[in-house]
Amino acid sequence: MSITSTTQPSTLSYFTWAFVVTAVGLALGLWLGFATEHTVAGALKVFFIVSVLAVLEISLSFDNAIVNANKLKDMTPKWQHRFLTWGIVIAVFGMRIVFPLLIVVIAANVGPWTALVMAASQPEEYARIMHDAHLPIAAFGGTFLMMVGLTFFFDHEKDVHWVQWLEETVSSYSSIKGIEIAFVLVVMLIFSEVIEAQKGAAYATTFFHAAIWGLLTFLLVEVLGGVLDRGQEVLAGAAKGGLGAFLYLEVLDASFSFDGVIGAFALSSNLFVIAIGLGIGAMYVRSMTIMLVERGTLAQYRFLEHGAFYAILILSVIMYVQTLVHIPEVITGLGGAALIGVALWSSIRWNKSHPGA
Repeated sequence: MSITSTTQPSTLSYFTWAFVVTAVGLALGLWLGFATEHTVAGALKVFFIVSVLAVLEISLSFDNAIVNANKLKDMTPKWQHRFLTWGIVIAVFGMRIVFPLLIVVIAANVGPWTALVMAASQPEEYARIMHDAHLPIAAFGGTFLMMVGLTFFFDHEKDVHWVQWLEETVSSYSSIKGIEIAFVLVVMLIFSEVIEAQKGAAYATTFFHAAIWGLLTFLLVEVLGGVLDRGQEVLAGAAKGGLGAFLYLEVLDASFSFDGVIGAFALSSNLFVIAIGLGIGAMYVRSMTIMLVERGTLAQYRFLEHGAFYAILILSVIMYVQTLVHIPEVITGLGGAALIGVALWSSIRWNKSHPGA
């Protein structure tokens, strides 16, 4: 389906491919459960886990769909299409299969094939290695997402405010160069001190190094994206939002996926079950993104985007806190969904009180 279509399809039509992938994924879950446990009960157990993982991924990534839609509406049609086709392959295959394998390859110092064999034959050991790698992943992803959220609010051109007093105050300081970077660095130092006091210097060093890489990745993506898009404009006269925006969205998608991929191992230690469940959820996120852009939902509901970026900031803090204590992924997902729900309700109220706007 083209994101630039001039017609307005029904809501269900946006989710056609998501429904197809759901049916195939659930069937694969049943087959995988029966193949591994050789009982109907085992097949139904895997079917249930796949379903829960899909719902969990959707709830954790709904704010991701809103942020994607916000960036996509400024991208060229060609790059919109590429993100929604190539991007789904990267999101499902890259982040749900290749990324967990790479973690085990690096953490256990084994080859990719050995890691894949371990995932199939030693799922408990595989899950243990993934959980042990949670600290640097949470630090990296939390830092990147914190920068994404703060950049939205520290914007002197931002003139629509949901929490009026807070957002106006933050926006007024946006003229200070690098203020969001300084804020993130202070948070990183505070958490490093707390982690060192509770878990030791080695954990604190790992956290800080991973967080620094998260910050540098955000800055590099911003710089590289600007250079790439400017080059496209000069060489081909392209509008803004080309390769640079594509790169930014892919890294953003990856950051959103970190917490979900690691948290999924609390429900199953089987890499393939996790890939199926999270892959189904990723398809719904892409479908929601297309619907938000084509229907102009972000323009219709003025505070919806604000709710998504508040949810991103809260998720980034939760990822930091998870380096100290475990927070159930259900709470993370429900918290983000609740914030977006309140933002939607506030937008509807505003529309009713300003009918001519």
